[in-house]
Amino acid sequence: MIGKLRLTNSLTRKKELFEPINSPNVGMYVCGPTVYSDVHLGNVRTFISFDIINRYLKFLGYKVRYVRNITDVGHLLDTGEDKISEKARLDKLEPMEIVQKYTNDFHDVMKTFNALAPDIEPSAIGHLLEQIEMIETLLDKGFAYQANGSVYFDLNKYNKSHEYGRLSGRKIEDLINQSRVLDSQEDKKNPLDFALWKKAAPNHIMRWKTKWSDGFPGWHLECSVMSTKYLGTQFDIHGGGMDLKFPHHDCEIAQCIGTTNEEPAKYWLHTNMLTVNGQKMSKSLGNSFLPWQLISGDHEMLDRGHSPMSIRFFMLQSHYASTLDFSNDALNGSLKGYTKLANGIRILKEMVYPENEPLNVDTALVAQVNKMCDNCHHAMNDDFNTALTIGHLFNLLKKVNSLYAKQIAFAAIDKVTFDRMKTTLLSFTEDILGIKPETYINGKNLLNILLEDYAEAKATRDYKKVDVLRQRLKEEGITIKDMKDSLGWAYNE
Repeated sequence: MIGKLRLTNSLTRKKELFEPINSPNVGMYVCGPTVYSDVHLGNVRTFISFDIINRYLKFLGYKVRYVRNITDVGHLLDTGEDKISEKARLDKLEPMEIVQKYTNDFHDVMKTFNALAPDIEPSAIGHLLEQIEMIETLLDKGFAYQANGSVYFDLNKYNKSHEYGRLSGRKIEDLINQSRVLDSQEDKKNPLDFALWKKAAPNHIMRWKTKWSDGFPGWHLECSVMSTKYLGTQFDIHGGGMDLKFPHHDCEIAQCIGTTNEEPAKYWLHTNMLTVNGQKMSKSLGNSFLPWQLISGDHEMLDRGHSPMSIRFFMLQSHYASTLDFSNDALNGSLKGYTKLANGIRILKEMVYPENEPLNVDTALVAQVNKMCDNCHHAMNDDFNTALTIGHLFNLLKKVNSLYAKQIAFAAIDKVTFDRMKTTLLSFTEDILGIKPETYINGKNLLNILLEDYAEAKATRDYKKVDVLRQRLKEEGITIKDMKDSLGWAYNE
């Protein structure tokens, strides 16, 4: 490991030296999607960012347990109906059909963008018993109270011994003044008290029987339960989008401390928002598009479609905690950058250091290449700075292209330096950044070109070439069919 990893902790608002609680084992929990609709690009950016973090920690030699949940209970709307139930009612389906459909879609999107699957992917419904147990513990400790079949977290009681809102920097007094009047506020001691268990209305589809009522768990509860179940009462990294910092993560912290009297996560990491041409991405502004629209180009704001890897490459050109702005110019520029990188990697994989070549080592060049390799490590150690890392990879790529074009002789660098350059480029590009080559070659068009070449050779009586083409295609599983007035092909029998 070259240098020490530092990351910006949202809890302390400082860049800190990463020191795992149970080194070399690292526990990381990331809030996953609510599966009631198509995956939006904000989700994609968040999960790609934590995919990079997972990959890099493993690259450094840590044994990572990456947990990412699925929210399959739903979030309450202002109407009192949860989003999964509403979608099920509108589509005339069972709620779990909605859950399964959008869970499958989410997994497909993650595979499309080459994100590794988490080590554990628990669901909220699968952990109802544990959620009920946590509510009972909070009631026993006096941090929760019952009201008309619902159970609420008592923020006033909690704030007497702890500080609610420490992660987001919000103060309870300010929040009370800004709070809106919502359903069931009359049941609460404090308008900011959040639901741990909610009594279901008669028309509410997703409901479970408890001693308090037929109801359902509060949104914040599931992550507190699943993170601590699989990672322990204290673990290393908790992540998600910055929109979850308040109230979701503040509430998680309060629930965990109220239950165990321990801070759940040592480091809190948050990804920033997406913008489009400088404006916040939102459906109301008409500037929001889905991942498949970005790939196909089927959106009025896009001038073309973009491949999954060029989109992933684009998302890595901004630090995860910085705003990422979509524009046609930025996406097209990213495609050019990705193509250069992909071509360089293709060349590098085929490049072999010549054996027994007399050396004429340029010590300055060797030092320069090694410094470039070191810089890749330093950039990723600097709070997973993928944007800076990519810049250093392109510096290395220039050396590879110079070797390929014979502008630099292999003799000018020793084999150890060449191997380190090759290993650094390949491991950082493919293993850490998760950028893999994409091929745009149309096999059918290539076959038609070869058949045209075959027909021309046959017409000019170049039978040697005819035989060569026929044999080469046969080796690839294709048999040429010479018909009376046309030329065809078939798979080998």
